[in-house]
Amino acid sequence: MSATKILGLVRFRNLRTRLTVVYMGLFGLALLLAAIAVVTAVTNSAQRVVRDEMTAAGAVYSQLWTARSSQLQQGAGVLAQDYGFREAVATNDEATVRSALDNLRARQGVDGALILGVDGYATTTGLALDDAALDRLFTGLESGQIESGVLAIDGQAYQVVAAPVNAPVLIGWVVFAERLDAAQMRNLEQLSAIPLSAAVVLNRVSAPTGDGPITVRTPDGPSMRLDRPLPSFDKAAPADLVLTYPLKRAMRPYEALFWWLAAIGVAGLALLMGGTWALSRGLTRPISALDEAVHRLQQGDYVEAPVTSADEIGRLAASFNAMVGDLRDREARLTHMALHDQETGLPNRLSLERQAAAQADAWVVLFGVDRFEVVRNAIGYDSMARLLAALGGRLSALADGAPMARVGAGALGLVIVAADEAEAVGIATRLAEAAQAPLMINGAPVDIALTAGVAGRGAASSDLASPVDRAAIAVDQARAARRMVAAFDEAAYGDPGDNLSLISELMTALRDGDVTLAYQPKYDFRAERITGVEALMRWSHPRRGFVPPDLFIGMAEETGHIRPLTEWAIRRAIADQKTMAAAGHVLTVSVNISGRLLSDESFADFALAEVAASAADLCFEITETAVMDNPELALHIIARFAEAGIAVSLDDYGAGLSSLTYLKQIRADELKIDKSFILGLDQSSRDALLVKSTIDLAHSLGLKVTAEGVETPTALALLRGMGCDMAQGYLIGRPVALALLTEQLAAPVVELDLARQA
Repeated sequence: MSATKILGLVRFRNLRTRLTVVYMGLFGLALLLAAIAVVTAVTNSAQRVVRDEMTAAGAVYSQLWTARSSQLQQGAGVLAQDYGFREAVATNDEATVRSALDNLRARQGVDGALILGVDGYATTTGLALDDAALDRLFTGLESGQIESGVLAIDGQAYQVVAAPVNAPVLIGWVVFAERLDAAQMRNLEQLSAIPLSAAVVLNRVSAPTGDGPITVRTPDGPSMRLDRPLPSFDKAAPADLVLTYPLKRAMRPYEALFWWLAAIGVAGLALLMGGTWALSRGLTRPISALDEAVHRLQQGDYVEAPVTSADEIGRLAASFNAMVGDLRDREARLTHMALHDQETGLPNRLSLERQAAAQADAWVVLFGVDRFEVVRNAIGYDSMARLLAALGGRLSALADGAPMARVGAGALGLVIVAADEAEAVGIATRLAEAAQAPLMINGAPVDIALTAGVAGRGAASSDLASPVDRAAIAVDQARAARRMVAAFDEAAYGDPGDNLSLISELMTALRDGDVTLAYQPKYDFRAERITGVEALMRWSHPRRGFVPPDLFIGMAEETGHIRPLTEWAIRRAIADQKTMAAAGHVLTVSVNISGRLLSDESFADFALAEVAASAADLCFEITETAVMDNPELALHIIARFAEAGIAVSLDDYGAGLSSLTYLKQIRADELKIDKSFILGLDQSSRDALLVKSTIDLAHSLGLKVTAEGVETPTALALLRGMGCDMAQGYLIGRPVALALLTEQLAAPVVELDLARQA
């Protein structure tokens, strides 16, 4: 693995340390490579010297061996050719033989001498041969292949030479033996220029080294070894002259050099570390300052890095400072955009919420511009933006300079400090009244009217914890109550989140039978009896209890679930009508149809098919305003109902913006006067006049009239006198379940009591 890869695996927290370590690592690597090269070169040189010396010593030893062998052979040959000695050998004159051998052994300086006869008998002097050695010697000489070599006697190596004794035939051999012991080896070692170790090895196990020395492992470490094979009288046990020299002895003269190299390397590393540290410190100080500035910038602190030089680092710091300035300006612009309305330049909702969150006793006052869309369409979008900006300035001035924020399309808000809700409402009322003066826009006065909502913080766990949301709802509540200022009424607002789950629960209730129909009777003045009933939905929730129809029917209309609800009501009403007929009560059943279904041809097909299949006597009650969304299609569907024999009743007449145009166009059979006129009939002459004129108008158009909300006998009598056709209300009967209605209709006293009251 390269140094670069090794350094890449190390993680540094600062550049200064990294530079120091990298440079030291590279320098150390260079020193290491140089040291390896020097040591390798020195070692190779020392080994080469030792190899040459050992090769030379081996050659010298070989020459000495040959010379000594020749010398001994000459001495033995002289003795073997002596006539008297040959005669003594031939006559077995052992004393003469032994005397001659001793004399010659002394002159030659050998350790032992002997005469070996061809019969294997030996006469020795100075040396005793064991039988094994004598057998090897005799075998070698008898073979005629060796006369000089190594012979092992009692485990000790001897240089042995022999000369034949002929008289005139071979009768034996004169043999000299010289011990190759440690003293002899030291004599050989002293002949070398280097302190070699010499030894004669018998029964060699390892392979010979050949012509040159080799490096081997020894207990003292690596050594050079040279093997010189010697002739041996035992072919099965070769003999070698082994020269060894420990390499550490050859390297000893260079140890001082190596120590000096190591000292120089350490000193160089230390100097490099100091120099690199100082250099890197100068280089990394501005970089560290730039890094610190970047971290502080990341935390939102716009600081500039010091520019300490004109080089690349200095230019980088200058560029960074320019970037910081641009970021500061850009963030200021983005912050302004995030907290201000782009059309008016006023603070926005987020700004208002921050102001409200910053004060514990803060109250949010929202001012809604009444008829905002009408005014905007009249003066244009740009002029409306200028109007809101001017209105915001006026309200801010009236509120002692409090910042005014634009919260919605036509809503402005500010934060006030008040001790309680009453004080906050009082401040809001004063501001709203004072601000409703005309504003000059494009040189023309524009009248404005304001509705204000006041709210404080809600519970943290509430969906409406934000005072801005609560104030916006308070504006709607004020408009619904037709008041200028209103505080947020949490009880009136209820729990819309919980109400949203009603729709899915309503569909389940339809399947489980928790939704039922209650029937309210309708009294016929001319027949003087109950001739019809209105089907009204009732839902008993297992957790909420009784759920008002206005709540779940209105939500069903908004969420698109009104059709399955109405289809169920039609089927249920048809089935209940058959039950009442079977009990002897033939009544017309009125079912309310949502205006959203009057633009649905497929619903009309369903309703007509159900009525046709059951021959039911139904009346569909619709509101007059139901035809406003799609008048052409709604009038077409109503006409289809009329042609199929289904009576159509205009419900809640007079409660909305009644139109004679629609009254003329709708093919209706009945007109139901809203209960708001009937409840005050016996107390208000204006209501009586309106009811009488409505009855006359309906009769003129061929419509029957039903009055809702009849609760007193006086109202019933007045309606009879005005020519009203039918009455419906608590006096006639409350909405009840089918079984109870059947029981009530079975009692004739009901008809008699109503007739008597009328």
